Amino acid sequence: MENNKFKTVPLNKMIDKHIGKSGTEKREAFENELRIDLLGQAIKQARQELNLTQEQLGELVGVQKAQISKIENSVKNARFETIMKVFEALGAKVNFNVEMNNKKLAY
Repeated sequence: MENNKFKTVPLNKMIDKHIGKSGTEKREAFENELRIDLLGQAIKQARQELNLTQEQLGELVGVQKAQISKIENSVKNARFETIMKVFEALGAKVNFNVEMNNKKLAY
């Protein structure tokens, strides 16, 4: 019987090893970047579900198609106000949770 050289490793262990353990500066930056990317993907998915082009969504929001493309690909350079206008134009409900010291400050 052949011995398999590959072993399954949980994702969290891989992230801990290669990015850093939870709570470290590098890990926090990684997780923040991931959340930003997911926000852009959520905008793209909502736009596509409504069968809107980037140009059409831009017209609804009052920005150019290029701005919608930038938001979908990297929200970090977009103004918060613009992102909120995009979600409003898509008819999407957005919820934010603000936590500090394990206490919810805002919903």
